Amino acid sequence: MAEIDTRAFLEDLHALRAIGRFRTGVHRPTYSPQDMESRRWLMRRLEECGLAPTIDGVGTVLGRHPGAGPHLLVGSHIESQNEAGWLDGALGVVAGIALARAGLPVDVCAFADEEGHFDVGFLGSRSAIGEVTEAAIDESRNSTDGTPLREALQAAGLAGLPRMQLEAGRYRGFLEMHIEQGTQLEAAGLRLGVVTGIVAIWQFRIVIEGAQDHAGGTTMAERRDAGLAAVRLLSAIDEAFARICGERSTWTTGRITLDPGAPSIIPGRAEILFQFRDVSVPVLERMEATLRALIRESNRRERCTATLEEISRNSPALCDPGLMDALSQAAEVLCPGGWQAMPSGAGHDAQNVAKVMPAAMLFVPSIGGISHHWSEDTREEDLALGVRVLGAAAERVLAAGA
Repeated sequence: MAEIDTRAFLEDLHALRAIGRFRTGVHRPTYSPQDMESRRWLMRRLEECGLAPTIDGVGTVLGRHPGAGPHLLVGSHIESQNEAGWLDGALGVVAGIALARAGLPVDVCAFADEEGHFDVGFLGSRSAIGEVTEAAIDESRNSTDGTPLREALQAAGLAGLPRMQLEAGRYRGFLEMHIEQGTQLEAAGLRLGVVTGIVAIWQFRIVIEGAQDHAGGTTMAERRDAGLAAVRLLSAIDEAFARICGERSTWTTGRITLDPGAPSIIPGRAEILFQFRDVSVPVLERMEATLRALIRESNRRERCTATLEEISRNSPALCDPGLMDALSQAAEVLCPGGWQAMPSGAGHDAQNVAKVMPAAMLFVPSIGGISHHWSEDTREEDLALGVRVLGAAAERVLAAGA
């Protein structure tokens, strides 16, 4: 059995945490100086583990095992949300380093921009499976400040590099270790989760057009207040979705922008970024149909006009039964009764990789369920247990495929 050096694994996690440190978390937005420093750090670590590291034209780093197969692909991402946690993504990549250090024939990958700083969505993993066109890269912008993706790639020193494609037939599958980003494991007193499936995320932009006017001179009866129309619509969505959603459905209003956004001006325009998630396509379709019906009802009742624009949608991914079984067996051996099978409420690179090879995920608990915040954390003993289970499962898969 391969011996996972959990001490070195934890040391690597803390070394990566120091790059772009923000309070107890990190700030490494995609293609920032901190992000590019972390990618260079990763390439050095991969080389020390005997892998051949490369970085591609969108910033994805791949460490390739030089020996004969069978191989597994292991990884996640290392950029972060703004002022966010130190484990989200980084855990899966550093776990890959630990497996490579133990001598397992794995390739280790850090896909670029899983966090969606640019509006392509899952840029690195979707590019690696051939889903991202050059035209899409030309059109992409930073979701926060509007910087064109081409400019960001140029500034990061990536312009002109070829984009990596995952090699067909090389891998038995893909394993991604991740924090849960929720409270199920902690609430149940469990230490591991074997993921059964990954949610799809459907994102929309709702634009409400009213009439900008004076906040004092315009009577309430005369107003066409886009802000109030937006609030009423979102309240109706929240009430209706609760009646038609699935057991683990979620919906989120990520941003409301009022124009012109001044206290003495009635907003003439409201823009809402809205998303919902589930692992079931029929549930997602039911939620979309309800959303569209509520937009129509808003337009019937309000003196403002609402329009709905689809931004993106992806497909839910079921994890591979064989890889899940290997993870389950390893979890039961190393943590008897201390694990459960569970869905992922967050999106992950694994759902894209699953389109071209078997894929599965392993969760460790998040303290308080906190993620996408600098206070995100997991007990070190849970991190160490997780990487040992991942290594044991990888051995099972590789032995079965030898």
